[in-house]
Amino acid sequence: MITVLRAGPLTTVQDLGRPGFAHLGVPRSGALDVPALTRANRLVGNPVDAAGLEITLMGCKLRFEAAATVALTGAPAVVKVDKEVVEGPVVAVPAGAVLEVGRATRGLRSYLAVAGGIAVEPVLGSRSTDTLSGLGPERLADGMTLPIGPDVHEPAADPGTDEQPPGGELVLGLRLGPRDDWFEVAGLFTQTYEISPMSNRVGARLAGTALTRTQAGELPSEGVVLGAVQVPANGQPIIFLADHPTTGGYPVIGVVDDVTPLAQARPGTTVRFRELD
Repeated sequence: MITVLRAGPLTTVQDLGRPGFAHLGVPRSGALDVPALTRANRLVGNPVDAAGLEITLMGCKLRFEAAATVALTGAPAVVKVDKEVVEGPVVAVPAGAVLEVGRATRGLRSYLAVAGGIAVEPVLGSRSTDTLSGLGPERLADGMTLPIGPDVHEPAADPGTDEQPPGGELVLGLRLGPRDDWFEVAGLFTQTYEISPMSNRVGARLAGTALTRTQAGELPSEGVVLGAVQVPANGQPIIFLADHPTTGGYPVIGVVDDVTPLAQARPGTTVRFRELD
């Protein structure tokens, strides 16, 4: 059992999500940085789909009521056990000890896997917290307790280091459509944007020169997918992430082929689009 002493601004339980339910209005959700969570699970001997913690920027503090093995991946941070700095990524935590994950030194999201996995009750086959729909466990709060499953696997060899969080310009591949004819699209590939502080697990909001509409009017609600770039009335694109809605009324100008780099991109990061065939 884990007792949450300090939850941080946004710490959630995440696994690989709940794909296959979009027709019911349920998005995939799951870890934003899937490679980081997968690596953490392998380091402690969990199946890759085991649930861990996604910790946003400011860290968290947890007390382990029983001895456990944990791994921290994704955004690097100082890790302490009973106020003593420990080297990772794999850490042995004694029974009754307090584990503290500090502020991320680069990137945005750290991932903590515990041998046995976070064993909260699954919803539609996943233990992921969906911050938009409210499905899955609640986001962590001070005083909350989390169950740990049985540790029955052997740790795997370290599958490698995490990719470095983006520090400069982030170039995202984008395929135009289905509503690119509603805009003057040339500017989308010639200008740069910055990630807005208003971004979250639902979407990365971009700030830059507003896109110009070529068609007036409104659309009926349409289905949207992971990576869809929706353009609301203010002309500032939004890239949908893991907790995105399944339908939307604003036109979608294109779809980003891989949103994983956005998981570690802090507000202010420069973004540019590259057109894909």
